[in-house]
Amino acid sequence: MIEFRSVSKTYPDGTAAVDDFSLVVPPHRTTVLVGSSGSGKTTLLRMINRMVDPTAGVIEIDGEPIADKDPVRLRRGIGYVLQNGGLLPHHTVMDNVTTVLRLEKTPKRVARDRALELLDTVGLDRTLAERYPSQLSGGQQQRVGVARALAADPNILLMDEPFGAVDPIVRAELQTETLRLQQELQKTIVFVTHDVDEAFLLGDQVVILEKSAKIAQVGSPSEILENPATEFVASFIGVERGARALHTKRTARGTVLVDTNGRTQGVLVEDGA
Repeated sequence: MIEFRSVSKTYPDGTAAVDDFSLVVPPHRTTVLVGSSGSGKTTLLRMINRMVDPTAGVIEIDGEPIADKDPVRLRRGIGYVLQNGGLLPHHTVMDNVTTVLRLEKTPKRVARDRALELLDTVGLDRTLAERYPSQLSGGQQQRVGVARALAADPNILLMDEPFGAVDPIVRAELQTETLRLQQELQKTIVFVTHDVDEAFLLGDQVVILEKSAKIAQVGSPSEILENPATEFVASFIGVERGARALHTKRTARGTVLVDTNGRTQGVLVEDGA
């Protein structure tokens, strides 16, 4: 479990990126931080592995303050997936995936076997192991980034807008893969995005943030959609604009659900069908 207690972060120029933020991140679930630019979501994420230290407040992992932990050791025990993969361009896929394992002096053969297993896990062919990032597609690079983050089998996985730089089709594929991996691995995932649809798809717990990481609402996707806490939340998730309103439409193949723009969003399945 990760817990933020009255955490704030003010930068030297006076910018209050986070102001008195408190949250419990439940174990083995996906918590998504969603908000527009300037909402402090990435700062919150980077506080968990001490890439950013808070100005005030306490962050604990399993009841232990992370301020008491060595930052390097802490980071090696937490998986971190960046936008664009964050891969080392002059290292092969194999070397990228085994980065932390090599730093931990894991025997070469053990590290290699682990990397090959992880390529299987994230849906990549093992023949890609000796290629370089520039020889991969954007989606493949992101999968390598996920494999690298999982290499040391961390309990916590941080994902910072990991699919923001790929096209919509690849993004949808990576979102599906993330759901599959979480179902299999049951990690504690903290995921940052500005896309509310992505947040609702991936999150068990969704945290909607206003400026300076003020929590507008926290809950499951269903709870937030069914009962937006404020006008800001209703507007942010599209309820106020009617963007979430669906109606049925009969077609030759059956009944479909259509949004306010006339776009089909799904197929209505009758009970027992």
